[in-house]
Amino acid sequence: MLPAFLLEILFYLAPGFDAPRRMLEAIEPPALRAALILGSGLLPYLAMSIRLRSFQWQEFGLLAALLATASFWYVAARPGLIADLVFLVVSAAVFLSRAFSYIYPDPAPHTQLAVLGKLAWIHVSVLAVLSVRGWNERYGFIPDAREWRIGIESYLLFLPVGGLTVYLLQAARFRPASPVWWKLPLIAIGVFFGFLWVVALAEEFVFRGFLQQLLSRAWNSKLAGLIAASLLFGMVHLPFRHFPNWRWVAVASVLGLFCGIAYWRAGSMRASMVTHALVVATWRTFLNG
Repeated sequence: MLPAFLLEILFYLAPGFDAPRRMLEAIEPPALRAALILGSGLLPYLAMSIRLRSFQWQEFGLLAALLATASFWYVAARPGLIADLVFLVVSAAVFLSRAFSYIYPDPAPHTQLAVLGKLAWIHVSVLAVLSVRGWNERYGFIPDAREWRIGIESYLLFLPVGGLTVYLLQAARFRPASPVWWKLPLIAIGVFFGFLWVVALAEEFVFRGFLQQLLSRAWNSKLAGLIAASLLFGMVHLPFRHFPNWRWVAVASVLGLFCGIAYWRAGSMRASMVTHALVVATWRTFLNG
């Protein structure tokens, strides 16, 4: 399984660096670019299934169909508001579905190979938007000094507003992740970086780097784009833990506003990633709800 994870990590990291993206974007025609993106999503599955002797044509076919949909979307569809919104809906639906649990069956208890599929879906979708559609976004893993500062400022501004929202809605209780005080900073740091480079990366690209920017352009209003993207970010959390979880929708919508403001100020999703990951690290370290 190690070769599969190493391959996926390599492909997952590639969109975050300018040199690999420029190399990919220099390839013509766009259909060839899309084919290479598709191949990058399939190779880790092949490495995993061959190593475990678990290759199945049915699962491989489903994975290929899903990844081809994302890879070739902007080859087949002309970029525009409708095509972009449908792409986002399809991407979210596939990511939230159980398709990857079916395609990547677990070989043993506590071994969740579906994460390979989810990481593949993220990097393929991101490359399709950045390198096939040609979307301009400062996608990357490492915030610069200005992005750190703006992200932290937005986090500090969120704390009283978000804390009041959580308190009024009784959305969580104070319950530290560990009774041992010196473990709490270690837990917070681990959660922060783990969340920053996976979930916050994906969600901030979708909701701030793509959707907020897309709606702001379509309506010629940064404020309208900010509010709409924040509300949609909240609505995505409706089934969190139970359905319908309206308390979580409200909290997530407020978080979306502050992440959106960080993005607005910095002009970069890396700033909103910092805000997002800091809030989640605080939540998981000190609260339960």
